[in-house]
Amino acid sequence: MITADLQTFIPLVLKACVEASEAIMQIYETDFDPTLKSDGSPVTKADLISNAIIKSALEKTGIPTIMEESINSPFEIRKTWERVWIVDPLDGTKEFIKKNGEFAICIALVQQNQAVLGFIVSPVKEEIIFGGKGIPVKLVAFDQLDQAENWKTIHPKDEINNPLKIAGSRSHHSPNDLKFNQSMREFFGEVEFIQKGSALKFFDLALGKADVYPRFAPTMEWDIAAGQAIIEALGGTVLHPETNESLIYNKENLYNPYFIVKTKSIIERLNK
Repeated sequence: MITADLQTFIPLVLKACVEASEAIMQIYETDFDPTLKSDGSPVTKADLISNAIIKSALEKTGIPTIMEESINSPFEIRKTWERVWIVDPLDGTKEFIKKNGEFAICIALVQQNQAVLGFIVSPVKEEIIFGGKGIPVKLVAFDQLDQAENWKTIHPKDEINNPLKIAGSRSHHSPNDLKFNQSMREFFGEVEFIQKGSALKFFDLALGKADVYPRFAPTMEWDIAAGQAIIEALGGTVLHPETNESLIYNKENLYNPYFIVKTKSIIERLNK
C-alpha cells in the first residue's frame, strides 16, 4: 500500500535539488581535479558537496538513505526498511568532467522495493522533472520553484516518434544494443538514435523526445530508480528484458539487471 504522504516530501526535495545544483555548477565552472574511487570510477568535489546537501535535507524526513557517495548500511539492516531514499548526487560524473553538460541529480523514494517517487534534475538547464505513484509528472524551472501554478504537467504522448527515437548511453555500449536496435528496425522501419549521458535520457523519454531506452550495460540502483518512478507514472515500463519483470530496489546487491524502458506510446503500438 502506497502511503498518502508523498506530496509532503516534494517541497523539501525540490529545494534540496536546487541547492545541490547551485553547488555543483559553482564547481563546474572552475578547473577542478577529479580523483578515483576504489572501484576505479571518478569522483569530484561536486559529487561530495551535492551528496552532503541532499543527505542533510532528506534526514529531515526521518527516512533512511542509500547514496552513491555515502557509506551505506549493510543489507541486514537495509532489508528491514519499508521506505528508503535512493540518491545519486551527481549522475554522469564522466560527462561532468568532460564539461558537456550531460549530468544530473537523481533522487527516488522506494517503498517496499518499488520506486514510488522520483526527481531528476538538470543543473545546466535548471530544470527538475518529478512524479510517481499518484503524483502527476511535473516539469519545474528553478526560478519557478515557489510558483506551483506555473509548473508544467507532463502527459504521455499519444503516438511514437516518426522515425522511432531510441535513447542510448554516450559512454557505455554493448553488442546487445545492436541486436535490440535491429529488432526495432524490423518492426518500425527507420529509427534514429539519441545518445546522452546520465539520467537525462529519462527527460527525453518523459517529454516524448525518445520512445525506448535499452540498457545492456551495468547501472546502479541510484542511477535508475528515479527514472522508473517517473516513467511508470506516465504509463511506461522499466522491465528486465528476459524475465519481463519490473526492476526492484534496496536489494542486497545494488547493481541493476539489464533493462528496457518503454514509453506508454510504444507499448500501445507494440500491443496492436
